[in-house]
Amino acid sequence: MASSKKAIYAAIIGNFAIAVTKFLGAAVSGSSAMLAEGIHSLVDTGNGGLLLLGIRRSKRSPDERHPYGYGKSLYFYTLVVAVLIFGLGGGISLYEGLLHTLDPGHGGSTSATVLGVTIGGLTLNTLVLGAAIVFEGFALRTAIQEFNKQRGDTPFFEAIVTSKDPTTFTVVFEDTAAMAGLVVALVGVHLAEALHMPVIDGIASMVIGVILCGVALFLIWESKKLLIGEAATPALRSSLHRLAQDNADVEAVERLLTMHMGPHSLLLNMDLSFRSGLDAEDMEKAVERLEKTIRRQHPRVQYIFIEADAIAKAGA
Repeated sequence: MASSKKAIYAAIIGNFAIAVTKFLGAAVSGSSAMLAEGIHSLVDTGNGGLLLLGIRRSKRSPDERHPYGYGKSLYFYTLVVAVLIFGLGGGISLYEGLLHTLDPGHGGSTSATVLGVTIGGLTLNTLVLGAAIVFEGFALRTAIQEFNKQRGDTPFFEAIVTSKDPTTFTVVFEDTAAMAGLVVALVGVHLAEALHMPVIDGIASMVIGVILCGVALFLIWESKKLLIGEAATPALRSSLHRLAQDNADVEAVERLLTMHMGPHSLLLNMDLSFRSGLDAEDMEKAVERLEKTIRRQHPRVQYIFIEADAIAKAGA
């Protein structure tokens, strides 16, 4: 989880600095694409804070009202982040872009005077967006490095789909969308100036909105799966099945159910049939040995429930 925080802190610092410079550039030049990018960076800054809050709340200890802990609260905050990207990031970018497309002349001045030096709007936008690309590049690089540490040898996209810790890959997608948006904004303002078609700036803003909405929908989909409750990976389920089957007292594994209660917390429910000739005490000891083996080899399996049909029949 420490690696997740490192990526989030890097994103917060970078996005806040970038948002300030973008808003200044938009105020001077009147660029809707620049304004859309400023809104995007501001939303990303707040989203980083929400992810940190989610991490903190997910670490709360189990209590009477939440006996399985608060691990899933991280998935809730990730869903909130995705919704904010969709509404405040993508939605406002589409709206601002549509306004500028319908009325290409609306906006502020096209130049600014700084310390007695007049700087054209295009030059200012280029400087701001260029600096933002550099800052965003560092944030994206940090996020990818931390995600690579988590995924190990797992292919990149497969690791995203199967990951049960959404914080780092959420930052990766946010920063990737931000980088793409910056490139689109830079191309948009230059094409609008070169072709004398201000409408292109509005179109660029809408393209940014589409990018943000696409990323948000993907994150919403992934968060939904985690909130509903995803099973362990096939490899982990196979390992748990093998551990039970290798127990000399176990005749068969009738059913094996798993569900993630958080990024590092897993619930396991097993129905076992024991070999004939065991009494209730022997089966109880066999269950205890199996639980210890599972916890030793798979520490993430924190909640284990083993039902023995033979014990139930013996007590009937």
